[in-house]
Amino acid sequence: MIPPDHPRYRSLMTRERLAICAKKGIVSWEGLTAHGRGEAFDYLIGERTTPGAMLAERTAAALLLTARHPVISINGNTAALAAREIAGLQEACRATVEVNLFHRTEERIRMIEDLLRHAGADVFSGEAERLLPLSHDRAWCRRDGIFSADVVLVPLEDGDRCGALVALGKTVIAVDLNPLSRTARTASLTIVDEVTRALPQITSACKELSGTECETLVASVDNDYLLSEAIREMTTRLLHALD
Repeated sequence: MIPPDHPRYRSLMTRERLAICAKKGIVSWEGLTAHGRGEAFDYLIGERTTPGAMLAERTAAALLLTARHPVISINGNTAALAAREIAGLQEACRATVEVNLFHRTEERIRMIEDLLRHAGADVFSGEAERLLPLSHDRAWCRRDGIFSADVVLVPLEDGDRCGALVALGKTVIAVDLNPLSRTARTASLTIVDEVTRALPQITSACKELSGTECETLVASVDNDYLLSEAIREMTTRLLHALD
């Protein structure tokens, strides 16, 4: 048992949750490696939501609120870490929630959908088709879901599908702790923050933003600036550590 007063309690509990979900088959074993890579970058921003990330989260809320057909695309790691947060965000922005997996089996799809529904999310689970221009199983999606979306929020995404969605003309919002990744550099808007911090911030912004504020934020999206700010935060902390 992990004692609550352990200085790494939150991080260790997150790892424990992922390990349990991996044993159940909700999280792929490869997903554990991906989480560890992201956690390393979280250290570099001080395990906190930076000012640049806060701006990105408010901008994400504006994009979701002004979208014609917003979709939140969920993989195993995101469902395991943030099912309740996904349900809360869906309620705030009225987005469709759809499961999309790289290591895809119908059993995994069902387990993840069940986990999300148990947390309160309304999961879209119509018949999937191979609709995206990809050679792997993330090509499978619902015609009335991800394929028809104008704005797609993709927490913990892979770069290939992010690029495919952008190429189809969609606005793609990524949550990625690595500002150097293909996903971060391909997305329309990247939030460099940990997913369980980012999603509640987007939800809060959805409830707070006025129509005028949404229009201003949508008109001023600058992903290069946001990524540069994230790298600056990391560099500054590294330099301070060396002093």
